[in-house]
Amino acid sequence: MGDGPEIVTISRRRFLRQTGVGGIGLLTFSIAGCQKKMTPAEARQSQVSYQVLSGSDVLAIETLGDALAPGSAAAGIAHYIDHQLNAPIEECMLMIRYLGVPTPFTPFYKGGLSAASAAATQVFSKPIEDLDETECRSLVSQIATGNVVGWQGPPSEFFYFVLRADAVDVRYGTKQGFADLEIPYAAHIEPPSSWGQ
Repeated sequence: MGDGPEIVTISRRRFLRQTGVGGIGLLTFSIAGCQKKMTPAEARQSQVSYQVLSGSDVLAIETLGDALAPGSAAAGIAHYIDHQLNAPIEECMLMIRYLGVPTPFTPFYKGGLSAASAAATQVFSKPIEDLDETECRSLVSQIATGNVVGWQGPPSEFFYFVLRADAVDVRYGTKQGFADLEIPYAAHIEPPSSWGQ
């Protein structure tokens, strides 16, 4: 009735679940046909199957993720991104969702990962997962500055920004992440779980 905004009433529990307030919470993964809530780190340790990403995508995400936010591979960045790419758009927590990029987001990630893997092979003559720390830092620097010769993916600087934000969210968007940075954790609303531990 009228031109005013529609008022929608939702419970606090639903609000917290939908917004992820206070950090990234437990995600629901499928193991042997059963749904189980766990952190991306736990999903990685349990070797939960990927729904969207290929094996080469996972190797590239973990290699680049650890260069961008050390510890993000162990924190489950590949499982986190895979889960989010498979989630309904209204539940997606990836940084790209908030940057005006049209859906679906999978081609963006797969295109950037493929281009980064190709660049590693071209520049260092080895697969991305075999790069040493110095080579990986060099590759990430080239991606961040748009100086990758023959890059065939989304704009490299934008891909760097998005993947770095995802890596930081997974690695430091938790109470433990704040503690690792020696920053007091003071959420306005406490998250319903302690993910990442």
